[in-house]
Amino acid sequence: MSETTLTRAARRTPTSEPRKPTKKRRSDRARAEARLGWMLAGPAFGIMLLVTLYPIVQAIWDSLFSLRLTAPDDREFIWFRNYAVILGDPAFWQSMGVTLFITVVTVLLELIIGFAFALVMHRAIKKLRGFARTAILVPYGIITVVSAFAWFYAFDINSGGYVNNWLSWIPGFDESLNWFAYQGTSLTVIILSEVWKTTPFISLLLLSGLAQVPGDLEEAAKVDGATSWEVLRRVILPNMKAAIMVAVLFRTLEAFRIFDNIFIMTAGANNTEALSLLAYNTSIGRLEIGLGSAISVLLFLSVLIIAAIFIKGFKVDLSAGRNS
Repeated sequence: MSETTLTRAARRTPTSEPRKPTKKRRSDRARAEARLGWMLAGPAFGIMLLVTLYPIVQAIWDSLFSLRLTAPDDREFIWFRNYAVILGDPAFWQSMGVTLFITVVTVLLELIIGFAFALVMHRAIKKLRGFARTAILVPYGIITVVSAFAWFYAFDINSGGYVNNWLSWIPGFDESLNWFAYQGTSLTVIILSEVWKTTPFISLLLLSGLAQVPGDLEEAAKVDGATSWEVLRRVILPNMKAAIMVAVLFRTLEAFRIFDNIFIMTAGANNTEALSLLAYNTSIGRLEIGLGSAISVLLFLSVLIIAAIFIKGFKVDLSAGRNS
């Protein structure tokens, strides 16, 4: 075989088969950080799993039975019939609508107000920074039941509520307004109490995100002539995407499971019943353990779906800032 033939064969051989993409391997530092993360979070994760796994499995199991608390021995395995009953009940979809409305409005308001509070705490003078953080975080330190009762007595005219007297200066305002007699006003008080109580939580998370924004980028944008709004939109918010996702995700999941405020203020009256309260009233009020468990399972699945949508929708790589 001539040298020309060998040369041609050598040229054809490497290009005849496409190269397989090489799998990107994690660095030693990434593996060490992952190992350390599991070592630190593993014990707490195991305890939480043990505490929550049994109730979840028990609820799923009970949802497959026709079971009343007054006759625990008279139970019948009916597969998914309870879910068909719940999904075909208008009360379930009414509660779902109320839950979604409260969740969307509260999280949106808390995100806007919480970001403003975070900016105040971040920009505050060093001498006043500690005072500002403490003052803003006070509502979050109050137990939810206590704050719900405080808001209830402030607006309930039958218990000497003082809010109507405060608002009496507004033209056309009726001082005899019963806030908890109508759906709209009841939801207004419930949402206000939620926003007041949990906005500090969002502001705290957003404050940590603000601390990660490089100051030199802001200074460079200002030198280039960018306005405050452009700096906020093009520099600050993009660098806070991970913090915003965590804050919105946590608060959405928590707001979707709202119970205390509605239970104390209206007990679900005037079409203010949320999904968690519907599950409670079905299980404890009507003693229908099977149906109540089915509602709880559907609530749990809804929370999982919301979490998946947020994680996929934001498309945030929380490890993007880690150096390999």
